[in-house]
Amino acid sequence: MNKTILTYGLLSGAAASVLMTCTALYFHNGASYSDGEMFGYAGILLSMLFVFFGVRAYREKKLPETTLGFGEAFKVALLITLISCVCYVVSWMIIYPTLMPDFMEKFVDQTLAQLRDSGASEDKIREEAAKMEHYKELYKNPLYRIGLTFLEPLPVGVLAALVSSLVLRRK
Repeated sequence: MNKTILTYGLLSGAAASVLMTCTALYFHNGASYSDGEMFGYAGILLSMLFVFFGVRAYREKKLPETTLGFGEAFKVALLITLISCVCYVVSWMIIYPTLMPDFMEKFVDQTLAQLRDSGASEDKIREEAAKMEHYKELYKNPLYRIGLTFLEPLPVGVLAALVSSLVLRRK
C-alpha cells in the first residue's frame, strides 16, 4: 500500500508542479491574471486524476475476491492527496520568489481594477484596498503562505478522494 500511495502521490504532485510552472511562465511573460484561477484550478483538477488512478491501482493489487471498502479506499485516496498537496506547496514556494515575486502586487491591482470596472463605490474600493494591503503583509510570512497554498488544492483533492472511493470500492 505504501508504495502505491507514494508513487501516485508523487505523480500527482509532479503533474501539479509542472502545470503550475507552465502557468507561472505564462503569467511571467505578461499575460493578464484574469484567468489565473481558472488555469490554477484546472491544473489542480488534472493532477488529482492520479488520486483515482492510485486507488484503482491499489484495488487491482488486492486479490480479486478481497473487498475494498469505502473507508480503506478513502484512506488511500486521502494520503495520495496529501502528498500531492505537499508537492504543490513546495513548488509554489520555489516559483513565487523566482518567477512571480510581484504576484501579490498584480493580484491586488487586478482585484481593485475589477471592483472599479463593476461600478463599486470609492468607499468600497478603499475598504477592499485596505484589506488587500493587510493580506499582502500576511503573505510575506512564509508560514502563512505555506498554509494558504496548502488550502488551494486540498478541497479539490478531498472531493477527488470521495468520488474515487465511492466509485472504486469493491463490496
